[in-house]
Amino acid sequence: MNDSAHKRLLIYSHDSFGLGHLRRCRAIAHSLVDNRHDLSVLILSGSPIIGSFDFRSRVDFVRIPGVVKLRNGGYTTLGLDIGIEDAMNIRETIIRNTAEVFNPNIFLVDKEPLGLRGEAGNTLNMLKENGTRLVLGLRDVMDDPGKLTDEWERKMAVPALRDLYDDIWVYGIPEVCNPLEGVNVPQSVLKKVSYTGYLRRTSLPSFNPTATNHFEFHKPFILITPGGGGDGAGLVDWVLRAYEHDPGIPHDAIVVFGPFMHMDLQTEFRQRVDMLANVHAITFDANLEHLVSRASGVVAMGGYNTFCEILSFDKPSLIVPRTVPRLEQFIRASRAENLGLVSMIVDDENRDPRKMAEAIRDLPTRARPSEVHLPGLLDGLSTVNAVIDRWLNEGPTRKLPLRVVPGEG
Repeated sequence: MNDSAHKRLLIYSHDSFGLGHLRRCRAIAHSLVDNRHDLSVLILSGSPIIGSFDFRSRVDFVRIPGVVKLRNGGYTTLGLDIGIEDAMNIRETIIRNTAEVFNPNIFLVDKEPLGLRGEAGNTLNMLKENGTRLVLGLRDVMDDPGKLTDEWERKMAVPALRDLYDDIWVYGIPEVCNPLEGVNVPQSVLKKVSYTGYLRRTSLPSFNPTATNHFEFHKPFILITPGGGGDGAGLVDWVLRAYEHDPGIPHDAIVVFGPFMHMDLQTEFRQRVDMLANVHAITFDANLEHLVSRASGVVAMGGYNTFCEILSFDKPSLIVPRTVPRLEQFIRASRAENLGLVSMIVDDENRDPRKMAEAIRDLPTRARPSEVHLPGLLDGLSTVNAVIDRWLNEGPTRKLPLRVVPGEG
C-alpha cells in the first residue's frame, strides 16, 4: 500500500514509571484503528511491561530502554547496566530514527512537550519540517500550577508549545479541571487547546490470553486498585486494616497490588490477606477493565485511567489520592467530589481502620457518576476519532523526509 493510501500515527510516551501513560495511549490507538481501516499506529514507549499488554491489528510498539526517576529528581537506567547519559542517547536515537522511517502523518506526544529530558526535541523539529501534524495530549490535571510553571520553565516547554505544536488536547472537560489554569503561557498557546472529554473504556475479553491472570470471582466484591502500585502501599495497608478491624464487611475485597509494588511489600500484604476470609489478592491484570466492570464499587488512588474506568463503568468509588510528589490525584479527586462524581478521603498516615471500614460498607450504596449530568464527559475517544478523520481526509500536507543513502555523504 502506498504512502498516500495508508495513514500513519506515531505516539510517544516516555513511561519512566507506572502504567498511566501507556494505558492512555493504548486506549487511543485501539479506538483509532477500530474507526479507520487505513490507519496504522506505532507507540514509542519506555514501559518495562508493555509486552504484557495485548495490541490490536495495526497497532504495534517500539520499546525504548527504560529509566526510572530517583527521589532526588535525577534518573537512572532500568535494566541496563549503563550510564544514564548513554541510555538517554540510545532512547533519543531510537525515537528519531523510528519517526524518520515510519514517516507519520500525525505525531501525538503524551504529557511531556519535549519528551523525557528533551529526548523528543530533535524528532519534533524534524517532523515539523516534514509537515507532520504535531499534537500534545495532556491529562485533565497536571499538577499544582506553581509546580507546573517551574517545571515547564526548567524544561523549556512553553517555547515548544508555542513554536512546534499545532494542537493541544486535554483528555477531560473544563468543569473538572483546566490543567493550564494558573500557568503562565501565552495566548497563542491557549488558542491551540481543546477539550476532548474523558477516554471511555470498554470491557472486552483479552486478545492475548497469556497476558492476564484471568482472575474470576463470582460473589459481589469491592475492587481495590493502587494503579501501578509503586506508591500504593498506603492504600492497601489502610484497606487491610479495615477488614482486619471489621471482618463482617458484607462485600469481599479483591486487591490488585500493581506490577510496580515492591515484592517485599507484596509478600507482607499477602500474609495479611491469607488471614482474611473475605479478602483476595492478585499482582496484576492487564485487562483491569474487566474487574472494574464487575465490581460493586472501587477504592483507588485516583490516577487518570482509573478515573476514566470509574466513569465508564458507572461505579461508586472512594478515592484515596496521593499528595506527593504531585498533587494531580488530590486535585482531580477534590474537583470530582465537589461535582458528585466520587467520594474522597485523604490518607493522614494514621489510617483509622474504623473510618475506612465504614466507607467500604457504605460504598455500594453511594451515588453513581451517571447521576451527575455533565455534557461530553466521556466523549474523548469519539472526539479524537472525529478530529483525526478530518485531518487525514483533508489530504497529505507533509513533505517527504530527507533520506540518506548508505555509503554516500
